[in-house]
Amino acid sequence: MADKKEHSEVAEALGKALLADDVPGGVQLRDVPDDGMVRRWYALHAHSGQEGTVRSMLLAKAAQLENPNIIANVFVPIEEVQETRGGQKKVSRHKFFPGYVLVQLPEHPEKHAEVWHLIKDTPGVTGFIGSRTVPVPLEDAEVNAIIEVIRGERERPKPKVDFEVGARVKITDGPFANFLGKVDEINVDRGTIKVMVEIFERLTSIEVEFWQVEQI
Repeated sequence: MADKKEHSEVAEALGKALLADDVPGGVQLRDVPDDGMVRRWYALHAHSGQEGTVRSMLLAKAAQLENPNIIANVFVPIEEVQETRGGQKKVSRHKFFPGYVLVQLPEHPEKHAEVWHLIKDTPGVTGFIGSRTVPVPLEDAEVNAIIEVIRGERERPKPKVDFEVGARVKITDGPFANFLGKVDEINVDRGTIKVMVEIFERLTSIEVEFWQVEQI
């Protein structure tokens, strides 16, 4: 009975941690369990738009394991950005790294069969960063910097801009994938560019993130 209660409490704690990146203004992470197991951060590739679903499924599955603490944390980095639209200021939320979910796992997760299969069998997950058989961990300092940016404790570094106004580009991701156009505007702070593409014989401005285009 005690084991069942403890399992339920752990599952509830995991659920709260799971939703932590939905809390405006920050990320609330669980303390790493003091069980003698070294844990590292890893990045999972996820289908675009399914990051939140992948996160939910991973934590729900982890809560059912014999050791539900084996996955310490799972979160999708999300930041709040203040934008001005139609003369009004609005706060919108953007994924810090679209297509990725960060997970804190035992070092060398490929050696932990239950964790390895749990992740590999989760719909929407396409793999780890690194080779297919040996995931490459992220540097703790790198993840800590991301968390500090999300919490507003550090300014986000401006991304390198490889485009210039007037450049010909191809949209590679999203509903307008494979459209060709010209860069009309670059927003370094938001990491977005506006591309003028021809739709139904009319030029239309499409806003995409830097990673969604390539220069041609």
